[in-house]
Amino acid sequence: MSDDKTNKNFVTAVEDAKETLRGQFKPTPLWHNAFLSERYGCDIYLKREDTTPVRSYKIRGAFNFFERQIRRHGTGDSKPAFACASAGNHAQGFAYACAAFGCQGTIFMPVTTPQQKIQKTKAFGRDFVTIRLVGDIFDEALAAAIDHCDQSGSVMVPPFDHEDIITGQATVALEVLDQLDNKQPDLVIMPVGGGGLSAGMTRYLSEKSPDTGFLFVEPEGAPSLRTSLEEGRQVTLGKVDNFVDGAAVARIGDAPFKQLSRFSSDQVMLIPEDRLCNTMEEFLNIEGIVLEPAGALAIDALRELDYGALKGKTIVCVVSGGNFDFERLPEVKERALKYASLKKYFILRMPQRPGALKDFLFLLGPDDDITRFEYLKKSARNFGSILIGIQTNAPENFKILTRKFEESGIQYQDITENEIISNLIV
Repeated sequence: MSDDKTNKNFVTAVEDAKETLRGQFKPTPLWHNAFLSERYGCDIYLKREDTTPVRSYKIRGAFNFFERQIRRHGTGDSKPAFACASAGNHAQGFAYACAAFGCQGTIFMPVTTPQQKIQKTKAFGRDFVTIRLVGDIFDEALAAAIDHCDQSGSVMVPPFDHEDIITGQATVALEVLDQLDNKQPDLVIMPVGGGGLSAGMTRYLSEKSPDTGFLFVEPEGAPSLRTSLEEGRQVTLGKVDNFVDGAAVARIGDAPFKQLSRFSSDQVMLIPEDRLCNTMEEFLNIEGIVLEPAGALAIDALRELDYGALKGKTIVCVVSGGNFDFERLPEVKERALKYASLKKYFILRMPQRPGALKDFLFLLGPDDDITRFEYLKKSARNFGSILIGIQTNAPENFKILTRKFEESGIQYQDITENEIISNLIV
């Protein structure tokens, strides 16, 4: 089959998937954001996938997968049973689809999954889903799900690595063009985890909007696509930072990589997790919108683009989800302050004499606030070690403070960026 015919068949399949979805929810908004547009001097639109019934785009792929599997199963009274492994957005999309299609489904989650996520998934799936908690990590839950399918005959629903999932996710691109009245955007910025969303969107837009450029964004701690493109083959990362849990994938999917392998590694931007927290906090304060870390990736990428090159352009950022656990808010605020150089942690070696602490306190400026103070241990007869956290309102205040440390003979070590030490004691 020729590429042209294959692409036309894909476009038709995406249009069919759209019709399946329209029975469940309206197109998600394509919001022209005045704040970002003014800041960057161009027209910036946000595709608000955080407004689907499950607050992420994952519902699209799940619905298309279910519909196709049920259609292939035949028109009898019985429907296939389904299963998946997930502790996040995929589980919620899966559960919603089970209830919508009236199918029984089993969701395998790690034992460590927060109750909030378990309850939310149960609410979407109602009596149609059974949740099983297995193992301490995702890989153990996945193995249990695969074993369950082998024994029960249930259909495994992958989060991204299947053509039907990719086709469903591509409906995001179809809606974007419809909402722009078929005007071709100059650039579409997409977050990448397993690659299902970006594979579907690029394939559809390459056919229907050939002049559109693409930028992929991954968290710095999980560069599965970037590394695979650099190596020219799929690479499994040895270590992944799970902070951006919606995009922290160790290996890009097989089917998505077949589509994405044609792109250059230069088209993949890696986003520092601390800076991403700054973007999340800024968007919450200015727009009142709660985004999960993966949902803020595309917006954060705007910081690194050439402002001059953006002038007058039409840019679409895909906001992939808004399932944020507010118990994580203190961590987000902490990391945002660290990125902005407004909060630092020091270990101080101070003399064990009366008045030493008072002398130290007089070194602090009027805008310097102690957020943590902990005596660690007596390291010598005449000296003691102190862990201290200081927050201020301007980065240059720390230059003044450390200069005072040195002038006063206080020995100190800035451990703010020392990941090993700070994770142990902060």
